[in-house]
Amino acid sequence: MQNNLSDYDNGGPLFAPLVVLELAQNTEAETITWLLNRITDKQQNGGDGDGFLNIAECQYIIKYELDTLRAKSEAHVPGYPKVKLYPGKSVIRRLQSKGILVQYFPLHDKEELKRLSFSWYRNIKLSAQPLDNIRHYFGEGLALYFRFLEFFTFALVPMALIGIPYYLFAWEDYDRYVLFAVFNLMWSTVFLELWKRHSAQLAYGWGTLSRKKAFEEPRPGFHGVLGLNPVTGREEPVYPSTKRQLRIYLVSVPFVLLCLYLSLYVMMIYFDMESWALSIYYEDPNFWTGVLLFIPSIIYAVVIEFMNLLYRYAAEILTNWENHRLESSFQNHLVLKVLVFNFVNCFASLFYIAFVMQDMMLLRHSLATLLITSQILNQVMEAFLPYWLQRRRNKKVHKKVRRILGDKELPLVVQVQLESDMNTYLGTFDDYLEQFLLFGYVSLFSCVYPLAALLVILNNMTEVYSDAFKMCHVYKRPFSEPASDIGVWQLAFETMSAIAVVTNCALIGLSPQVKAYFPEADTQLILTVVAIEHVLLAFKFILAFIIPDVPKHIQIKLAKLEFESLEALKKKSGLVALIIWHGCTASNHEQA
Repeated sequence: MQNNLSDYDNGGPLFAPLVVLELAQNTEAETITWLLNRITDKQQNGGDGDGFLNIAECQYIIKYELDTLRAKSEAHVPGYPKVKLYPGKSVIRRLQSKGILVQYFPLHDKEELKRLSFSWYRNIKLSAQPLDNIRHYFGEGLALYFRFLEFFTFALVPMALIGIPYYLFAWEDYDRYVLFAVFNLMWSTVFLELWKRHSAQLAYGWGTLSRKKAFEEPRPGFHGVLGLNPVTGREEPVYPSTKRQLRIYLVSVPFVLLCLYLSLYVMMIYFDMESWALSIYYEDPNFWTGVLLFIPSIIYAVVIEFMNLLYRYAAEILTNWENHRLESSFQNHLVLKVLVFNFVNCFASLFYIAFVMQDMMLLRHSLATLLITSQILNQVMEAFLPYWLQRRRNKKVHKKVRRILGDKELPLVVQVQLESDMNTYLGTFDDYLEQFLLFGYVSLFSCVYPLAALLVILNNMTEVYSDAFKMCHVYKRPFSEPASDIGVWQLAFETMSAIAVVTNCALIGLSPQVKAYFPEADTQLILTVVAIEHVLLAFKFILAFIIPDVPKHIQIKLAKLEFESLEALKKKSGLVALIIWHGCTASNHEQA
């Protein structure tokens, strides 16, 4: 690869490389020839498609071809007699696991990236992001995430505008928070329903709304004995579902339960630290002991982020080991594992303080500390640290190049070297997870801390620009992923919204003003709160039913498109039948 790139820079044949495959040093020439032959054997003759597919779509097709390279028989890799290929397993993943193939990634287009950067984040402005440009360069999946981030941030503005006066003027008046809680419940439902409609409009404009998933190909990591797909008739790996279920229920579920137990154990240690800090403060209340009151929450917030990070990697390894056939199934199981743990790890202490200790002052204090600390840690870990490390790496390479080339434009081989050292973007999973947790902080405990929405807005305003900068200059260019919606995350947000109904109703029932109406009838209070909660849940689901997921004009366009497709199919079938009839008639005449 290095030699080919050098020929390009020395005036050799011009080409526009879309994807780079980085092989290990001293890779055998026999291996390189074999790999190139395997890749080119899958290519089909046809037009170049110039102008029909954008760059992101072309790179997605290349990734698909690489991912679907599978060994058909047991053999060794040419040039590496000790490295065996097994039937049905991915060739690319095997080469990566053995260190022959270091990595493969799409190459940035410097000119297009410069234009995208200028219109996206270089000019700070209160206007919509250039979604079409983002989609053209990075694909629909990433464009949908950035639009969701922007949509969520603007949707929080009414919550923040109402929350600020509640925080300033009605701090201890809990009965006034009833209206704020009801507005919060309506807001979360309307926000999610409007987002579904908006994402449907975007997907229709991008041509992905009616994308079929019935014949989803096996994921690259899926392995098994080679067999025939009964639907397509093509060869693909086959793995018994009973083995997968045994792995899930005998290994994955106990592992998740063990992690939840450890999370709750750490939570109890945090409460012991809180009690210790309070005892010191009560013995000698001064400025320093007042500062000490925040230390346990800050330490706990840091520990939560660290545990979430460790569990995230463990859950991915475990889900990969379960050997799911489809990428959608893999993502669903991974999201379920991660969300259950993160929900317990981040919110269990708040639920314990609210409903076991029933200490609203401590709940407010803990929520504010956890929210602010987690936001600071995320900004440092996701923005400043990757940018600083990448800038250090780039400076070293640029110094070496400038000594040789001066002010000339960087040659392709140097661009490849620079991008190969960049961090790899792992997808939108962690980005959606962060927004899911922020949505939880806002929707679950808005009665107690009305400023949560304002803090999330400030976080997301910096998130938009820092994420945009990272995608353009810190990470390698990711392969695009076609998408029509945010997938399983929509269900995750809707579940959190339903839990918020129960939580807010319970918090209202615990307020002193509401308890005053039921001085000696706890059962009546509980029944009243449960009844109100059921009414609000019913209202929430009715509201979700009334608001259609797909706008009416989009439904009409889709129905029209389906009708035209059927009509075209009928005409084609009629034309074929007519040709066959003419052929039979001519044959009969010849025989006569």
